Amino acid sequence: MATAPTSLPARRSADTAKPVAVSAVHDKLAKGPGKIGVLIFGVVLIIGAIYAGSSLASDLSSVHSPSILPFILLGIALLVALGFEFVNGFHDTANAVATVIYTHSLEPHIAVVWSGLWNFLGVVTSSGLVAFGIISLLPVELILQVGSKAGFAMVFALLVAAIIWNLSTWYFGLPASSSHTLIGSIIGVGIANQLMAVKTATSGVDWGQALNIGKSLLLSPLVGFVCAWLLLRIMKVVVKNRELYVAPEGTQPPPFWIRALLLLTCTGVSFAHGSNDGQKGMGLIMLILIGTVPTAYALNHAVTKKQSQDFVAVSEQAGNTLNKYVSPNAVIADDRDDVTDFIRTRQFTPNTMLALRQLVTDIGNETAQFGELRHVPNDRVRNFRNDMYLVSEALRLMQKTHQPEIAAHDWQVLNNYKKHIDNATKFIPGWVKVAVAMALGLGTMVGWKRIVVTVGEKIGKDHLTYGQGASAEITAMATIGAADWFGLPVSTTHVLSSGIAGTMAANHSGLQWGTVRNLLMAWVLTLPAAMVLAAFLFWGFSRIF
Repeated sequence: MATAPTSLPARRSADTAKPVAVSAVHDKLAKGPGKIGVLIFGVVLIIGAIYAGSSLASDLSSVHSPSILPFILLGIALLVALGFEFVNGFHDTANAVATVIYTHSLEPHIAVVWSGLWNFLGVVTSSGLVAFGIISLLPVELILQVGSKAGFAMVFALLVAAIIWNLSTWYFGLPASSSHTLIGSIIGVGIANQLMAVKTATSGVDWGQALNIGKSLLLSPLVGFVCAWLLLRIMKVVVKNRELYVAPEGTQPPPFWIRALLLLTCTGVSFAHGSNDGQKGMGLIMLILIGTVPTAYALNHAVTKKQSQDFVAVSEQAGNTLNKYVSPNAVIADDRDDVTDFIRTRQFTPNTMLALRQLVTDIGNETAQFGELRHVPNDRVRNFRNDMYLVSEALRLMQKTHQPEIAAHDWQVLNNYKKHIDNATKFIPGWVKVAVAMALGLGTMVGWKRIVVTVGEKIGKDHLTYGQGASAEITAMATIGAADWFGLPVSTTHVLSSGIAGTMAANHSGLQWGTVRNLLMAWVLTLPAAMVLAAFLFWGFSRIF
């Protein structure tokens, strides 16, 4: 009886805590950015634009074209590709700042600038594995002929479809996945390419690679939910400090140690997002550059003479290794066509090994003849790169499908050779990384509020606590970082949103099922919607070009 009167005010306070806290956040969100912050961001943007522009101009100075058309197409395509990354910033980067904003750990505009800085660092230090992993989903003939009409139709269809869907979901405040959107667009283009040219047996989608990427996209939200739920439960057992598990009151920032923890997790998610999501546009930009100005970007001119000499030696080793598995009855008409057929159909024949060994030998001999990749004649650059790409993809598929069976010590030689080839063809110039980072950052500055509000207050029924924010972001940081290490794309949006939902479930706070239903609908519909959009756009652009 004595405790009843004292518990009633406490219950009322808890019931009114969320509206008061949310109102305080809305007041902060309504404020404009500070002049100093805008000035600093503007200066960084100008410096980045000058660096990217001057680097591009320097690369193009050695390109001699009788027509201005390739440069016009290059400019349009780059604008569209950077536009995709700009819209990507609307969605994914905003997720990283939602927790620090709703816990009052950082002022909104300071949080956005801080997140943008670490996104930038994540982009410029990224490995490129995710970028080229996504490209490998595309039909092989479109990659080999990326400078053709069909190649340009492919690139524009992918990017425009992704931009349309991302803008649509952003408008309704739904944290949809840019990764899902881009993968769906690629699958749509692959299917359309196959249906539009049935008689010529063109390839569609690399379903094996698509399945691997699909698994990472499908499982990552489940991992986010379960791990965040588990982490919060463990945290409550290990860390007994009550301040970690209460919602903010008013606009007061949390205690220093909690604030430092949330700032650390925000930083980690931002960096991981930049290193993973930032790569999606990089791969497509490289396809654009290779298609429009191959003499400048088809081969890595940073490969030194010493590295070229090493490559010649490694090529000889690889050729000798492959020769051990060549059937004496094998016959080839055209080595490039035979290897291309294997990549397209996944059907390995005795002729495939002979054709592959011949390609490896020819590439090594030509490299020895030219001395350095930068000295490859302009009229040979595109074919030279295509041969390298075919060899690399063939080796990847042979190892993946175990056809034929090759001894482990021989795979060591072949994998070493593949690394040298990939170094020559799968590279991303520094200015491309800077341009993508700026587009992501600018997109975050413009469109972050809608998604932040959804993540911060529309997933759970109660206001986000400090422990919930930390658990969700630690989970997202670890999941995205692991995916980046293995070269797999994941959705920052889905991992973090599901992580917050997991903490709400662990805290018995309850979920706003209307928002959860909309998130699930966006999750389910993104792939098919992007596929249909990209397929129709590819068909339309093919007619236009």
